[in-house]
Amino acid sequence: MNTQKVNDLLNEIMEYELAGVVRYTHYSLMVTGPYRLPIVDFLKEQANESLQHAQQAGELLTGLDGHPSQKIAKIVETNNHSIKDILEESLAHEMHALNLYKDLLEIVEGNSIYLEEYTRGLIGQEEAHQLELRKMLKDFS
Repeated sequence: MNTQKVNDLLNEIMEYELAGVVRYTHYSLMVTGPYRLPIVDFLKEQANESLQHAQQAGELLTGLDGHPSQKIAKIVETNNHSIKDILEESLAHEMHALNLYKDLLEIVEGNSIYLEEYTRGLIGQEEAHQLELRKMLKDFS
């Protein structure tokens, strides 16, 4: 297993998940309208989960003798804050995260049961988030 590649990808995942904390926190502050409260709760949960994912990636990274980045991935501010826009941007964010975890799985698969199980678990969570967001977006189509 190419540990440097794994560490580089774990750092990228960590930076992206930390950007998710900022993204979802920002979104939770921008939601307005009659459905505000449940959507704000959902977005805050996503922010907390992103932080947990970043911490998990960082723990693995340091366990593999890597050094966690102090950066976060670039966050594009669209200034589109309708509920539909927020949910669509959230879906795009989750899809990118899913692809990062799939990239990691390609590297660790067959090389480390622990890293493989970790990655498969995160892929499952990201897929579940996408399904939930797609359901939330159905009323807007």
